[in-house]
Amino acid sequence: MVSKFCLLVLICVSLLIASGPEAKAQSNPDIHVTVNMVQLNVAVTDKKGNYITGLQPKDFAIYEDGILEKPATFAEGNEPARNLGDLADVGPAEGLARPSPERPQTFNDLISGANVFVLFDTSDYMYRGFVFAQDAISDFIRSLGSADKIAFYSYSRDLSRAAPLTADRSQVLQAVRSTVAGDQAALYNCLLLTLKDAAQNMGRKVVVVFSNGPDNSSVVPPEDVAEFAQSAGVSIYMISTQEARLEPVSTAVFDRMTAATGGKAYFAKNWKDERQAFASIRDDLAHLYSLTYYPKANPNNGWRSVSIRLMGDQLKKYKVRTRSGYRPLPSRFSGNRAAISESLPAPVATPSAAEQMPSTRNRR
Repeated sequence: MVSKFCLLVLICVSLLIASGPEAKAQSNPDIHVTVNMVQLNVAVTDKKGNYITGLQPKDFAIYEDGILEKPATFAEGNEPARNLGDLADVGPAEGLARPSPERPQTFNDLISGANVFVLFDTSDYMYRGFVFAQDAISDFIRSLGSADKIAFYSYSRDLSRAAPLTADRSQVLQAVRSTVAGDQAALYNCLLLTLKDAAQNMGRKVVVVFSNGPDNSSVVPPEDVAEFAQSAGVSIYMISTQEARLEPVSTAVFDRMTAATGGKAYFAKNWKDERQAFASIRDDLAHLYSLTYYPKANPNNGWRSVSIRLMGDQLKKYKVRTRSGYRPLPSRFSGNRAAISESLPAPVATPSAAEQMPSTRNRR
């Protein structure tokens, strides 16, 4: 069994699978679950919202279902990730062993930069202020770090993958200028498809949504979208205009969905607020800490809670923001990228995820 697993790991690494290096969790004979290296995007701020910089691995303690985990890599902002197996002192997780031979020794290619998916509302809600929104998105794209890759998608009733993930800013900017408005809005349908695309990539994954109004066409509930984003390790940021404020349920959904994934929600009254919101997201991405770990043996194949605590009396006053948990994917999802894209089903909401989101099922 061990030799077969090692062979599977070597094959997966050679294919550069999207989920990264693997560690097998406990399971029953009929259900096989693979838990990959878990990556967390972590923001640390003071009570005024100012970012706390310069923290070290020893300042963080990671818990999964209450189990203290050993961090594998650490990075701040866009700096290269450090393999903590090479450090003598990594703080709370003392005695951290070096990665086993079946895990990569270098993580920079997996972690450096961010994969940013911009999802733009081109529904009939966007007839007013369309050009201003395009300008704000274009400025945001230009402002991102050179290490970041960007994809630009748009949606109304259907999703348009206008520019696939690329480092070529000109290609993405051309896609932004080519968008036109029209048709109804299926935000949650299209956001789920965007998340599935983002999940196939290594490293930090972020979806930035610009929405001008509530969803009026989706069949996928937001609870399921939020759970998938958490399990795939994709942070969601949402910028919505004043139109969405007219429906309190949408406002609550945006707030809770982004918070559950470690992102943020912004509500812009005018085009100046839109630009400021994008600038805030850019600053957030530049100040995030990236921590990864290989989960210890855990019999829980369902929803796993994740939390981070700051160590030391001086740091406990600060606020930590990251995703609240994840659900291990069945082992069949650990194949190559094409297989992942074809086999991922729409997730099913469970009490663990649904209790974090106000239900909208009765409205449909």
